[in-house]
Formats: sequence, C-alpha cells, structure tokens
Amino acid sequence: MADVSHQAGDLRTHPDIAEMRARYARMMDGPQGVAVDGLVVLAGLYLAISPYVVHFSAASHELVICNLILGIAIAALGLCLTLAPARMMGLTWAMAAMGVFLVISPWIVTVGHTATRGMIWNQVIVGGLTCLLAFTAGAGMVMGNRRRI
Repeated sequence: MADVSHQAGDLRTHPDIAEMRARYARMMDGPQGVAVDGLVVLAGLYLAISPYVVHFSAASHELVICNLILGIAIAALGLCLTLAPARMMGLTWAMAAMGVFLVISPWIVTVGHTATRGMIWNQVIVGGLTCLLAFTAGAGMVMGNRRRI
C-alpha cells in the first residue's frame, strides 16, 4: 500500500530550488524594486525628522520619540530590502503594520489626546504612504514573479 501521509519535507532537497532562487534574485534586482526600496528609505528618514519639519517637537514629546523610533526602523527596513531583498521581503507586512500604527498614533501616543491638526495630517499621510509602499513592494514581488515565469 502506498504511503499517502502528508509530512512536511525539507525544501533544501527540492530539485528545483536553485532555479527558484535564481528567478527570485532576478525579479528583485530590477529597477522597480530598487525604486520602491529607495522611497521606503526616504519615507523613514522623513518620519524621523518630521516633528522638526512640521514643528510639533515641543508640543508632543511622546510623538517625537515614536516618530524617531519608527522612522529609523522603516529606513533600516528599506535599506535592508535594498541590500538583501530575498531575506527581507517577508517583512513588508511589518512595514504595513507600522503604517497603520502611524495613522492611529496621534490619538494613542499623545498624552491627553492633544494632537493638533498638523500632527494628525503628518501621521496620516506618512502612515498611508508607508502602507502603500509596503503593499507595492509585496505586490511587485508577486506580479514580477508571474511575468518572469
């Protein structure tokens, strides 16, 4: 009788693994992937300095710290997406989660919910852009893979 049990096998022994890795590397090295990664780095850097650009650094110290930490994290993720896309592409969901948190952060992070209109607009625009870039990077990976097959 045949063994039809579904056991998870080791993917390293798959005969097509070298071709799959080469195809994935070709897809991630295209100009579209590099452009999105560069925009992610710029969005993260802007987020880190945005309290000083929008002039709310004195009004909400908590939001300044939040923006600095998330901005550095997003910029580092964008840099890592550029340097090692095969390893870091799975973290685009984390970038999307950071974007969602940025949209709701003026009401969560500020003490007494004292966010001004400039703070709210800044967080909503940068959070939406971060989500859009995360979805673009993830969709670019999927669509690029379909075109090259």
